[in-house]
Amino acid sequence: MKEYKWKQRITIYGFVLCLVSMMVLIVISPKETVSSAERRRLAEKPELTTKNLIDKSFMDDTEKYLLDHFPFRDKLRRIKAYFAYDVLQQKENNDIYVVNGHAAKLEYPLNEASIKRLAVKMKGLRQQYFPEQTAWYAIVPDKNYFLAEQNGFPSIDYERMGTLLSQELRVDNAPDTTFRFMDIVSGLTIEDYYRTDTHWRQECILDVARCVGDMLGVGEALSFSDSQSTFIENEIKNFYGVYYGQAALPMEPDTIVYLTSEVTDAARVWSLEENMQSGKNTKTVLLPDEEGAVWKSVYQTEKLADSKSLDKYDVFVGGASSLQIIRSPKAATQKRLILFRDSYTSSLAPLLLEAYKEIVLIDLRYIDSMRIGTYVDFAEADILFLYNTSIINHSEMLK
Repeated sequence: MKEYKWKQRITIYGFVLCLVSMMVLIVISPKETVSSAERRRLAEKPELTTKNLIDKSFMDDTEKYLLDHFPFRDKLRRIKAYFAYDVLQQKENNDIYVVNGHAAKLEYPLNEASIKRLAVKMKGLRQQYFPEQTAWYAIVPDKNYFLAEQNGFPSIDYERMGTLLSQELRVDNAPDTTFRFMDIVSGLTIEDYYRTDTHWRQECILDVARCVGDMLGVGEALSFSDSQSTFIENEIKNFYGVYYGQAALPMEPDTIVYLTSEVTDAARVWSLEENMQSGKNTKTVLLPDEEGAVWKSVYQTEKLADSKSLDKYDVFVGGASSLQIIRSPKAATQKRLILFRDSYTSSLAPLLLEAYKEIVLIDLRYIDSMRIGTYVDFAEADILFLYNTSIINHSEMLK
C-alpha cells in the first residue's frame, strides 16, 4: 500500500514539476515576433483589461500566445510530422506532401460553383469597364498538376476546369473572341517551380512571357527567347517557401533568381497601399501623377530586411497589393497591359516591361471591383486575366 502511494506521489510531483518547468521556460525563453518557418507573425502577449476579461477574449488570446511561444515548438512540430509520415504511414501532413524533393499542397475536389462564380465576375468586369474590348485569360497550373495524380494523391480534373470556364465565359449574342483563351501550360514542368514554395521560378518562365507577348501581339518587342536572354541573373539564397513551414519537415532551401536589365532598372512601381495617406477623418490617395506620389523599384530588395515582409518572394514588385502600376520608360512600344492577377504574376510582369510602357496589376483579393474605375483607364489597353488553379477553385476570395 505504501509503495502504491509513493508511486502516486512520484507521478503527481513529476507532473507538477513538468508544469512548473514549462512555465519557467515560457517566461525566461526569448520571445520571437515572427515564425520564419511558418511565415507568419506570432501572437503577442495580451494586456489584461476589464473589457477582455468580461468578454473572455483575454483567455483566448492568452491561449494563442502560449501556443505560439511554447518551448521547442518548431522541434515538436517536426516530431509530429515525422510521426505522421514514418509511424502512421500518412502520405501527407497538414495537407502537404513531398515527392522527389518538391512539396505541394493538396487541392481537391474540383469546385464547379467556384468556376462559375469566377466567370460571372469576369463577365461583370468586362461589361462594366471594357465592353468593346477582347479580354484574354490564362490558367497557371499549380504543382499538383505535375505531382498529384501521378503519385497517387487526389487531384482535381484540370481538363474539366478549363472546359467549364470556357463554357461559362461565353457571352450570348457576342463573338467567340469576347474572351480568348491563352495556353501557357505547354512546356511547363515541375522543375519550373520552387521546391519549397507554390510559385514558379522567374528564370524558368521566359517561354511563358514570350507566349503571352506573342498572343497579345507584342512578342517582337521582347528581346529574349527560350535559348537566349539579355537579363542579368541575381540570386537570393536561403528561400524557405510557404510549404516548408507547413510541412514541418527538413528541406533544402531554394534560391530565388530575379532577372534585371536596363529596362527593369529604369521601371518604377506605384502601389495603392504605399500611396494611401490617413487623414484625421478620411483617407486620401496620392495618384501616380500627383506630386509626392511614392514610386519604388520593380525588384524591392529592401523587403529582404523589412520586418513587415515575411516572404522573400515579395522582392518581385513588392509582393501582394490591391493595385499596382508599373511604368517602363524604356519600353519598345507605347502599349498598356492590364493584368487581373494573383501572386504568380509578380514575377511574370517584369519580363513584359520591354513591350509595355505601362502594366497595371489588379488583385481582386484586396480591392473591390467597384473601386477599380477610380484608378484605372481601360481604354485601348490589352486585358489579361491570369489566375492559378487554386484561385480558380476558390474564387470566393475575389471581391
